[in-house]
Amino acid sequence: MNDLSNAALRDHQSSSFKPIPSLVLYILVPIFFLGLSVSIFILIVVRNALFFVSFLVLSALVFAFVVWNKRHWAKKAAFFLFLDSLPESDLRLAQHGQLVKISGIASCESLSLESSYEKATGCIYASTLLYEYRGLTRQPVNINRSCFQWHLAYCERFSTDFYLTDQKSGLRANVKAGSGCKVIPLVVESKLVNTKRCRLLSPHLRKWLSERNLSSESRLLRLEEGYVQEGSSVTVFGMLHRNNEITTIVQPPEVISTGCLWRKLLLPVDIDGLILRVSHLAQHSANPNSIQ
Repeated sequence: MNDLSNAALRDHQSSSFKPIPSLVLYILVPIFFLGLSVSIFILIVVRNALFFVSFLVLSALVFAFVVWNKRHWAKKAAFFLFLDSLPESDLRLAQHGQLVKISGIASCESLSLESSYEKATGCIYASTLLYEYRGLTRQPVNINRSCFQWHLAYCERFSTDFYLTDQKSGLRANVKAGSGCKVIPLVVESKLVNTKRCRLLSPHLRKWLSERNLSSESRLLRLEEGYVQEGSSVTVFGMLHRNNEITTIVQPPEVISTGCLWRKLLLPVDIDGLILRVSHLAQHSANPNSIQ
């Protein structure tokens, strides 16, 4: 079993995209202040506001571009677009050491997972995320976190090795998503609990919190859960490994970049691990009051 919980917490708390090179900052920052000074000079001396307004608009567009890419969902969007751009591989033709994109039906090995909250069995991947809404009445745990926003307070995320039957060739491969593997799950969690309307916590939720030594006091919480059960249609991106007629898919040995996705105004994202995507999402109860 592979515990991805700490990686998920770091991913929510850190920047999703590559840092801007220092050379770019050394060039852009002086240009910004130079442009600001010139535009103010023209505005005061020539009394022509056209250049000043144009400079403000351009600066606003650059700022909006950075903010757009800093949003957490933008990283997954880049992964989805990158994966969609790749052609489907065929296990019969793929060579050892080749990066492949395989789609098919997943099946469990000897070890299967159970989701934390809904107790769904026979899973190859399961995640449970607990968000807390922080307002003025509660001090944020991290001073860098602003109030009046949902913040990830607790995370459980696990994956395990499983079999994948290629939909093209019918051949079966062993996907190494278990212990020691970095996995990038493109799985959308469903909202199971939302106490925004009523801060009173249900007995089931209180029990779940107490089992994990989490505070069970009444507050604004949102619990989301996602899982991939045996029989689901999934897509995997990784490196093919053949050994004595045993076919396995493992995480790429090197970091891969998605490249700039200019049509969506997205910066490059590093792919460091095995990508797991659900082709057909399992249907969960979307009613926040149905499962408490």
